[in-house]
Amino acid sequence: MSTTSVRESRPILNTRNKIGLAIAGLISVTNLPSVLTPTPEGDVGPPFVVLLAGTACGVIGLVAVVIAWRSGSRGAMRVAAACLLISLITALPALFVDVPAIIKILVAAMTVVTLAALVLMFSGDRRPAPVVD
Repeated sequence: MSTTSVRESRPILNTRNKIGLAIAGLISVTNLPSVLTPTPEGDVGPPFVVLLAGTACGVIGLVAVVIAWRSGSRGAMRVAAACLLISLITALPALFVDVPAIIKILVAAMTVVTLAALVLMFSGDRRPAPVVD
């Protein structure tokens, strides 16, 4: 009777993936306190539901980033990416309403940073695959 042990290899994250995950983690951390600062009555700002969604995406995204970093799980990276996209989509209306210019600049900058994080998270190795004949 022989026993064979099968060792499951975990996906290896390259440097670009780790940088993308680090940026995603920072974005998630910045989303955490959004529910604690609701828009004052009569002021222009995001509704409370949007702030609540931002905090929820921050928590879920941060957990997903930690899992993806530790295990290399592509599923966790997808969850983190979904949280980033939801946060981005809820922030985009600020570009089209009458808010101070600094808010529009911050939303535009976060859009670029979020898209860069997504590209980095899912970028593959540039090494050519070996050709086996």
